[in-house]
Amino acid sequence: MVPACLRSVLYVPGSNPRALGKIPTLSADAFILDLEDAVAPEAKVAARARVRDALEAGLGRGRTIAVRINGLTSPWGPDDLEALMGRPDLAAVVLPKCEQPRDIRQVRAALGPQVGVWCMIETPLGVLRADALAAEAGVDALVMGTSDLSRDLRAGPHPERLPLLHALSTVVLAARAHGRLVLDGVCLELDAPEVFEAEARQGRALGFDGKTLIHPGTIAATHAVFSPDAAEVDEARRVVVAFEQARARGEGVCVYAGRLVEQLHVDAARALLAQAAFIAGRAG
Repeated sequence: MVPACLRSVLYVPGSNPRALGKIPTLSADAFILDLEDAVAPEAKVAARARVRDALEAGLGRGRTIAVRINGLTSPWGPDDLEALMGRPDLAAVVLPKCEQPRDIRQVRAALGPQVGVWCMIETPLGVLRADALAAEAGVDALVMGTSDLSRDLRAGPHPERLPLLHALSTVVLAARAHGRLVLDGVCLELDAPEVFEAEARQGRALGFDGKTLIHPGTIAATHAVFSPDAAEVDEARRVVVAFEQARARGEGVCVYAGRLVEQLHVDAARALLAQAAFIAGRAG
């Protein structure tokens, strides 16, 4: 089961036993055990066995664990999928370079409806087909793969990710149209916290639910950006109260702090309050 709030999702190389062992000590909302890009070809079979053993040992109990498999047409993808059959604590399979709805159906046919699918959008064709991918049954999330996408677009680095803005917004739009979670790509600037924070804030402003990460040291900064702060929570409560008082008077709208408040504003305020309650519950 994938929670309704995913602020931080940490990639963990499936070939690294030390990194896998640290998962219980980390506060990320979810983890992606990676069998694809983070694992060298000669280590893929061993990494698959290590991830399978970790799941059998209960790594997924009480945590949101997904596994990024290798592409289904690769030499390793079908075996990756077979190794994940019958894993009740597995929340999702992450499909790299997802472009075809049939790949989503293949995963669901193999693993059943209890395991979600997270589609990685990291190619130009994946961006153009994001709507069709998000519309498929069983898709829980769209995940940006900004590094591969930048390479395919032949886009150079930009402090505001200007070459990627159209793709980022297109994927957010597709996710929202079909009620899916949507996660921003990783930031590679690990030694520049100000760059990471700016990128995370941009992602939140674009509408992303959270961000994928490659280092546990960025979890706290991600939570700070993607969690509503005390002022936002207080403002949301006041909006709801003002509107409910107006409804009690038989009015369909109200004015709060000089702004017109309609049902859509109240719905957004209640969603923010629900997110804050979920986060507080996790912390508790």
